[in-house]
Amino acid sequence: ALCRALNTSNFLHHTSNRIDSMLSRLATSTLRSHAAVSRAATMSVRAMSGTCDVVLVGCGVPARGMGWYHAKQMIDGDVPSAKLTDIVEPWFLGAGADSDAGQEFAKFKDENEGINFLSSVDDMAQTSGKKLALISGRTADNPSLLKEVIAKGCTHIFLEKPGAPSVGELEEMAAYAEDKGVAVYMGYNKNVTKYVTLAREFEAKTPGAVTTFIHNNAYGTDELGECFERNSEGMLKNMAVHELALLVTYYGVTADTIESVVADKEYSNCLTIGDYTDFAKIGFTITTTAGKTVTVKADRCGGSNSLAIVEVDGVEKFRSMTPDAELEAWVAPRQAANPDWMPYFLLQHDDYVTLKERACAHIASGAPGAPEGLATIGEWWSRAGVVGVRIECARGWSHGDQ
Repeated sequence: ALCRALNTSNFLHHTSNRIDSMLSRLATSTLRSHAAVSRAATMSVRAMSGTCDVVLVGCGVPARGMGWYHAKQMIDGDVPSAKLTDIVEPWFLGAGADSDAGQEFAKFKDENEGINFLSSVDDMAQTSGKKLALISGRTADNPSLLKEVIAKGCTHIFLEKPGAPSVGELEEMAAYAEDKGVAVYMGYNKNVTKYVTLAREFEAKTPGAVTTFIHNNAYGTDELGECFERNSEGMLKNMAVHELALLVTYYGVTADTIESVVADKEYSNCLTIGDYTDFAKIGFTITTTAGKTVTVKADRCGGSNSLAIVEVDGVEKFRSMTPDAELEAWVAPRQAANPDWMPYFLLQHDDYVTLKERACAHIASGAPGAPEGLATIGEWWSRAGVVGVRIECARGWSHGDQ
């Protein structure tokens, strides 16, 4: 939506042994905090009271796809309340089976014989009890996939960002799920991250404080073409949507409260690669009608970190970052042992676990509503989705300016 506002075109052209093992790893590691051990212990207690069956829809390439890492965490027992029963992967179990990546997926499939691997949702057995569908495929497929998993009896859905290609489709999905009595959660991991919490706490007690959220990924410039195609919904709806979620959740940003959107032309870089036009870097500042100002910057090739910088009158007063020293020390040997993994998998490992565990434990318990930190699709489209429409009305720069 922001891209359209800036007159760029083609923006929218993408068991207990395991628990004991996990706790042992956490408890004996000097690199993990006492909080992590405590959380894992709580998770194991929840797991004893029951688990929730999960179907993963959209696995992707092993070591590269976010769906694959979701699956790996559940297979490894990092999410004790989740029981992964099915993996739906249309491409690598279909037309892409003979590709090099398809052969890698075949190895992954052979290593996990206890899971049903399916080429379509239609091939999945009808569900009779509680079951969570974790949809982690291409955004453009989400509206139809949501209806398909509901038709198969899934009682809950965990929908990866941004949910749908447009606000209208997200609204229709929310209405459909509500009519069918299916709860749909939206997972935004930065809502529960340490660095955001620290920055918000400092800002809250500092008069005149203004925060900038910086989100970096580690793509090489030669990888941007594949990145643009795979994430064809665009920078704002894909990468920077996590920061947008922070603005909506914590800064009072709604469609009606945006006073202005100022584009950072010097920072931003919009490119056309093949059939896709998107931002390699984007920066903008939003000011609300209540006078609150917050800045977002996102860089596909900026590295493997995210920062929150709090300033007063343009002078930096506080900075928090992920990974911090402790997390870097934990990540480094694991990344070295798995150099082909996307770096952000390990950097955000605990956040991904937290969101899935909260969802699955909540479902297994039979509790109503949504688990802490996870908004429902209805809440998300009505609050954040329409913010995209409001940003669309802002005018910053034209593609020609780049």
